[in-house]
Amino acid sequence: MSDHIPGDTVSTGDARRAWQSLEPYHSMIYFSPEATAAYEELGLKAWAAYFGPRAAAMGPVSAEVVAATFYNFNPEIVRSTVPQVWELAAPERILAARHAAADATLRRVLGDTVDSPELARAAELARRAAAAVADDVAGRPLYAAHAALPWPEEPHMVLWHAQTRLREYRGDGHVAALALAGLSGLEALITHVVAGNALPTKLLKTTRAWSDEEWDRATERLREKGWITDESDPALTPEGRRRRDEIEEATDRSARAPYAVLGSDGCAELAELGAPLSRPLIEELMPWRASKRS
Repeated sequence: MSDHIPGDTVSTGDARRAWQSLEPYHSMIYFSPEATAAYEELGLKAWAAYFGPRAAAMGPVSAEVVAATFYNFNPEIVRSTVPQVWELAAPERILAARHAAADATLRRVLGDTVDSPELARAAELARRAAAAVADDVAGRPLYAAHAALPWPEEPHMVLWHAQTRLREYRGDGHVAALALAGLSGLEALITHVVAGNALPTKLLKTTRAWSDEEWDRATERLREKGWITDESDPALTPEGRRRRDEIEEATDRSARAPYAVLGSDGCAELAELGAPLSRPLIEELMPWRASKRS
């Protein structure tokens, strides 16, 4: 099946490659020591240092809103964490700490590259893409929250903010596709693991706060639904593979709109510019991803 949408010059593949090339440029914030230190100064540690900074753009929302938008985290860990986050620090202070940490990390890892014409061009392209869907907020709560934040001035932070917006735009669409497919957050996580697209099971259980018992019960539900095989080391059934592919295709279609403004050539340019910017961030902060690529 073609991934081109009739009447458009940008395929879902074009858009996906442009996004993937810069995805580490955003996600480095979750592994940044500067971010950890900045959050600790606000009293945010462990789960609070993840839920607070990512949710802060939405304001002091309830735990239920965070659980709904973050989707594959155990709602119980969200409920036990989020109410206290806003008591420790207001969302505005958390956002300022996150921004400062991103700035410091990018400057440390990328050095003089933050002032390069290549980065400035990538920032220009990514901002055009992110701004093109500024009013397309229906059903996209995390994107809408980040789209309402002011644009930074320096190119390396413009690029980080643009990629953050594009990441949450795609993520909101992915959550919608998962929900439409009838998968709970935990079931979605398990099918992702079984498909071979994720980190080790033990690590995902820990980082999403699911117990072995909860994981096993959800695995059994997926067997009953016909998504995974009845084996100790399960795989996707043909039906499960088809349904999982449909979810990824729906996510790609939903995430394509911002990149249409760039055209196929602009997407290719952004992907080419993004890869060398992401590479040192992966090597410095996410080395397991570097080994996975080699």
